[in-house]
Amino acid sequence: MKYCSTRGGISGWSFEQALFSTGIVQGGGLLMPESIPCVSHDTLQQWKNLSYPELCKEIVPLFISEEEIPKEDISKLLDRAFAKFPLKEVVKVAKLKEGLNIAELWHGKTLAFKDLALSCVGQFLEFFLSKQKRHVTIVVATSGDTGSSAIEAIRGLEWVDIIVLLPKGRISNIQELMMTTVLDDNVHVIAAEDVTSDGLDDVLIGTIYNDEEFKIKHNLCTINSINWARVMVQIAHYFYSYFQVCKSVGQTVEIVVPTGAAGNITAGCIAKFMGLPIKLVAVVNKNDIIFRTLENGDHSLAESVIPSLAPAMDIQSPYNFQRILWLFSAMDTEFVDKLMKLFENERKFELSSEIMKKLNAVLSSYKLNDDGILQTMKTCWHDNQYLVCPHTAIAVSYVYGKTKHSTNEEAVPRICLATASPAKFPEAVLEAGLTPQTTPAVEALLTMQTKSIHVKGADDLGRVVRNKIESITSKVKNKPV
Repeated sequence: MKYCSTRGGISGWSFEQALFSTGIVQGGGLLMPESIPCVSHDTLQQWKNLSYPELCKEIVPLFISEEEIPKEDISKLLDRAFAKFPLKEVVKVAKLKEGLNIAELWHGKTLAFKDLALSCVGQFLEFFLSKQKRHVTIVVATSGDTGSSAIEAIRGLEWVDIIVLLPKGRISNIQELMMTTVLDDNVHVIAAEDVTSDGLDDVLIGTIYNDEEFKIKHNLCTINSINWARVMVQIAHYFYSYFQVCKSVGQTVEIVVPTGAAGNITAGCIAKFMGLPIKLVAVVNKNDIIFRTLENGDHSLAESVIPSLAPAMDIQSPYNFQRILWLFSAMDTEFVDKLMKLFENERKFELSSEIMKKLNAVLSSYKLNDDGILQTMKTCWHDNQYLVCPHTAIAVSYVYGKTKHSTNEEAVPRICLATASPAKFPEAVLEAGLTPQTTPAVEALLTMQTKSIHVKGADDLGRVVRNKIESITSKVKNKPV
């Protein structure tokens, strides 16, 4: 398997090159496999009873050549990644009243679905770096959960330092503490006040990712959702969720996905192109660019990002969407490049009826405001004594609308992807009039020592990040061999 850019100009890259890239490659494109593997009906039948880790061991090798990482080694790396999960099956599905199915993807150490992919990415990085005795610096901007999951995957590794930028005051206290309480020498957290998560991305793209010379000099890479390896592992979410609710292999299942930067739902689109019989619903909060795009083709930036109870979805520039456009345009790099240039120059583009028809055959969208989120959290608890996080609540609201208010609705099996534990959002749980559920690990965060660099506003942020990168490179160069 080789990799290419969604906007052309790059092809033939290895998995290792894709893994260690900064995600956004020359020309502004994102990396995707040059071809999508097909999974036959017979193979789906063979996979239907596999556990989540077993499915990963079947899917991941389809995207990594045997010459780069032998399948046997991939299996060992995945075992090592999932050994960190307290739940033996890694992912479990809650089957609740009135056809509400919820895939709990949040049983990793930081209680977020991103632990699943990032624990694997950390193992892939270590596999290559330990052989080459080479150091890299990872730079990540987070809208809430990516930062802590990335830190957990990287902390203590010998050949990697990680810098995480968080939007102070725009994520929950628990989310922030999961990052700032990590004191390992290779972890560096920068808390940026008065900056949105989109603003963090703009700083990184403008001052780091677009500077090819700087990236090469300092061996930079990222494990944001633009990193292909994260998207690759997330494909397994969709196969596993499908098999948990389909009555027979071949039946169409609707998978409802809380969506921010659109990396996770990109994985769902790839699963569909591989042959999995699914439809996808991208659910969003008040920051609704994905909703507007899928409803009427309007991909335009709003004036600002609106803070919500679902902060990981407070994104107005879903940078992975160009991957979805590439898939549904039959890998037309000129088409993607033209639209993305429009977006870069004018902050908007409109999709034609032709591409909309292709998208809407697979993808639809739903949006919900904070009041709706709180009401859904209450209803789910009242009906099932089951607590959901604010992000998952939007997916649950969509399912409620289909099952409770549509008398003639076709009986399509549905499953929501639960992206985080409600234990990370006690403020929202309290606002819904419910009792927060905590864990001993979450409670311990409240009294632990913290470490971070504080920056106010976006103006100095790029300089602070570059200075930190340069200091890491200097430290590595002066490290005794």
